[in-house]
Amino acid sequence: MENRNKIEAVLFTTGKFLTVSEIASMAGIGSVGIVNELLQELKKEYDSRASALEIINDSEKWKLNIKKDYLHVTEKLLSDSEMDFPTQETLAIIAYKNPVIQSDVIKIRGNKAYDHIKILKDEGFLTSEKSGRTRLLKLTPKFFDYFDVIENNIKLKEENNEIVKEEINQEENTNENT
Repeated sequence: MENRNKIEAVLFTTGKFLTVSEIASMAGIGSVGIVNELLQELKKEYDSRASALEIINDSEKWKLNIKKDYLHVTEKLLSDSEMDFPTQETLAIIAYKNPVIQSDVIKIRGNKAYDHIKILKDEGFLTSEKSGRTRLLKLTPKFFDYFDVIENNIKLKEENNEIVKEEINQEENTNENT
């Protein structure tokens, strides 16, 4: 029971996806196998109880999270976020196009984006490196941890968007030819 409570405490405190070995290390449990078994038990327990919390297992990573049905309750608490909405929009564009040339972001978001990029670099969400007359902006591991995003998921979304665009173009070409 003690180890189970330690695992639950680690999941609650970190609030991000962790591997079994990371959880074992943080909880001070030597056996990854035991941690894996206890995580399965905890997940079953959370799934069976009437709780606003759930344990998520995604690609061998685990996280304690608020169920989607209860997110509306916490949205008000989270509305006073650490970064303003225009900065969040700039970050969303950078994340979608990652990596992206700074001049492209400025074309989309306007000159205020220079201030947003500075904030995001200061917060550690971005890195920038010289690329000709502009800079190349890239997301940092802190971005992926903070927003609980797995880098491959962004790439998969991008690939899916490309496939959809190709299918639309093919349909348009077919319609034009008929």
